[in-house]
Amino acid sequence: MDAALGLGAFSHGTQKETRKHVALLSFQSLGVVYGRISTAPLYVFQMILTEEFISDQTVYEFFSFIFWTLTIISLLKYAFIVLRADDDGEGGPFALYSLLCRHAKVGLLPCDRSADEVMHLDETPEKKSKRDSRARRALQKYKICHYVMLILALFGACMIINDGVFTPAISDVPVPSACAIQIVLFTLQHYGTHKIGFLFAPIITIWLLFISGMGLYNIIHWNPKILYAISPTYMYRFIRNIDRNSWRSLSSILLCIGGSEAMFADLGHFSKKSIKITFASFVCPALILSYAGQSAFISKNWGRRVTDFNHLGKSIPEHARHVFVFLSLFASAVGSQALITASFSIINQCLALGCFPRLKVVHTSEKIHGQVYIPDVNWVLMALSLSVTIGFQSIQRIGYSAAVAVVCGMLVTTCLMSLVIALYWERSLVLSAFFLISFGFIEAMYLSACLWNFHKGAWYLVVLSVLFLTIMLAWHYGTMQKYEFDLQNKVSIEWLTDFGPGLGISRVPGIGFIHTDIISGIPAFFSHFITNLPAFHQVLIFVSFKPLPLPYVSADQRYLIGRVGHKDYKIYRCIVRYGYCDGLGDTNDFEEQIIGSIGEFISLEESDIESLTSPEGRLIAIRTPNEDEKALLSVNSTDSLICPAVSPSKETLAGPSRGIPVKRKKVRFTLPSMSPKMTASARDELQELVDARESGMTYFLGQSHLMVRDGSNILKRMLIAVYVFLDKNSREPPLALDIPHVALVEVGMVYTI
Repeated sequence: MDAALGLGAFSHGTQKETRKHVALLSFQSLGVVYGRISTAPLYVFQMILTEEFISDQTVYEFFSFIFWTLTIISLLKYAFIVLRADDDGEGGPFALYSLLCRHAKVGLLPCDRSADEVMHLDETPEKKSKRDSRARRALQKYKICHYVMLILALFGACMIINDGVFTPAISDVPVPSACAIQIVLFTLQHYGTHKIGFLFAPIITIWLLFISGMGLYNIIHWNPKILYAISPTYMYRFIRNIDRNSWRSLSSILLCIGGSEAMFADLGHFSKKSIKITFASFVCPALILSYAGQSAFISKNWGRRVTDFNHLGKSIPEHARHVFVFLSLFASAVGSQALITASFSIINQCLALGCFPRLKVVHTSEKIHGQVYIPDVNWVLMALSLSVTIGFQSIQRIGYSAAVAVVCGMLVTTCLMSLVIALYWERSLVLSAFFLISFGFIEAMYLSACLWNFHKGAWYLVVLSVLFLTIMLAWHYGTMQKYEFDLQNKVSIEWLTDFGPGLGISRVPGIGFIHTDIISGIPAFFSHFITNLPAFHQVLIFVSFKPLPLPYVSADQRYLIGRVGHKDYKIYRCIVRYGYCDGLGDTNDFEEQIIGSIGEFISLEESDIESLTSPEGRLIAIRTPNEDEKALLSVNSTDSLICPAVSPSKETLAGPSRGIPVKRKKVRFTLPSMSPKMTASARDELQELVDARESGMTYFLGQSHLMVRDGSNILKRMLIAVYVFLDKNSREPPLALDIPHVALVEVGMVYTI
């Protein structure tokens, strides 16, 4: 079982990366991760009002802020500290929250303790050695801390998604052209990070080389002394003479680090080493040269009646300006890619943690599990971004909104990261507080500057944040309430087996698959079904699908099989474990695998004396046997599958009618020839399993109808109403996607919350 933690064909941090692989990922990251921060020179100085340039010393002060903000926030905080806090190769605020949930037990996710024991997520010595500090005990004790952390993580996720809405809209080109560029950009997303990286990386590479080269030219040609502005004394002079207007201009300076959060949020698409090396050795130096060159130009031209002197294009020599126009057009289009892919990563994490409605997630890489594309999210982002472009029609107003999203997302990361330092890395509280105060003070300063421009466009950010937060909180709350209801209303196996023929209960031929989220006891919806329709199948299999924080789970560790009750009942439990990149396959495929795994379990159980007296809950990981050692042999054929059903009931049921055949591919099972390793009782049980399989398969799914108790407050009613709406309009559970309607029984049940 311990091997389950190390499974997978590729996993960040577990497989040593070759130089060739790092170089490849570094090149691709230029087109995906660094598009936003690389195009910031187009509008950072441009968004500062021209009347704020009152002397060449003002330019020195602005450049000093840019240099130190890039160095402290982007390079030190993100590239060298935050990137180390990945969650199995995933980044973003939800990755930090996931680490805290697992290692500090402060999560509010619907999680049964028995599920944690079965999944063996806390078996490694590193995780067992976490000491019970005072801070850990305090966080675990007070429930309010749990809620604050969850809302903080959700808020941070919303800010990254909001940034993914505003960033594509920031452009100097006319509105019709900007809209056309956005449509093309979002249409290309389905090709995946791998292809987009190769397509966009050359553009960003040439762009960075061009603006850094022009920056070096401007430094030499206009004002080499601009490099003196690296001294932090210029920031002190700015703050000493601060007023309302100059303080407001800091919100424009903040945009120079817009996209830094994408370095962490896009981590799942690449690797820590590739992102760190690319930024430290190429992106950051190129940006500093570009800003220094533009500052050198402005310092000598701000008072010479040069119109629009704070635009980057004005600092480009005349003979190279046509190249700049061409490159800036393409770079602006590519600049949004970092936040679009970050939005996909963040929402994929929300889906895994039960905080977002079910959506189709396309894994675009077989090697890197974090490279995902979510079609529905892609088109929603495009629609919202187009609405911003058409509605605002001003780069300043869009930039002010983006600045608020940037700094709020960074503050969330700072808060969660300080907890990770104390609770996961187990460093001193002094170090954790130092991280929080140092970086939090800088980001709070920029947030205060952004709030002066709140009325100029940031109000739309509030609207989007309320929308996304409502969706996330409602889905999380509804999912948690459903899970708790299932745990509280599950029944024991004795309840099911105590029914007998004398009470009118009959067992019909065939196999019944019951899909449930709980891993012990009988789910409430199935007991509800039995109560109203007193019959169940000759063989019952309770199936639970459980994701692991791994890219792949090998076939030898995918299926956990155990019994429910005495072996005469012919009731089994199967937990199917899968990673981020594992496809569940079609119905026939996992049906064949589960039945084959149960056959191996029956064969192995005879030689395991302990299992005969084990209580419910003991499961065995079934390894794939050799062809000559299989307990059941499979033979492919095409036949009509007749799903046995019972009479319809007054309850809300949607299922097959007796005797209705459906043509589909069917795998037949046969027993191997007599083997001395297999006892007679095992062969008899295997033969019963084969006979039941030949009689047909029926799949049971719970169809919940949530209702709020009388007297509940308006907030609870609103959250449940939103959840019900989202549940009706979201993707079906994985098990239901490929099941023929004739073989599906949906059991409707009212959940009173």
